[in-house]
Amino acid sequence: MLMIQSAAADEAAEAAEGCTVEDWIAYDTAVRDAGIWVAGHSLADLTTATTVRVGPGGERTVTDGPFAETREVLGGYYVIDVPDLDTALDWAARCPGARGGGSVVVRPVAEF
Repeated sequence: MLMIQSAAADEAAEAAEGCTVEDWIAYDTAVRDAGIWVAGHSLADLTTATTVRVGPGGERTVTDGPFAETREVLGGYYVIDVPDLDTALDWAARCPGARGGGSVVVRPVAEF
């Protein structure tokens, strides 16, 4: 899975210069044309987020709105089917989300 981390708010201007909509369309097309696309989505704005936490006694706490304890925010993901980590890293490096202060986290999907 390629998890696309958006840049921090104070790096937004740099991130906007990092890639264009056309860059994303080209990358998406390349992933699909390579036959490695399994799934993927861009996520809605952080202001639409709702966080759920369950305490030790089972009590549920729901927090509305933009809440993140990190400087980066998950913006979307691709699930790709490639033979090894090196190939996944190559695709991550090509992703527009890796530019302009963003990053792409590469993790295998666990199989049970």
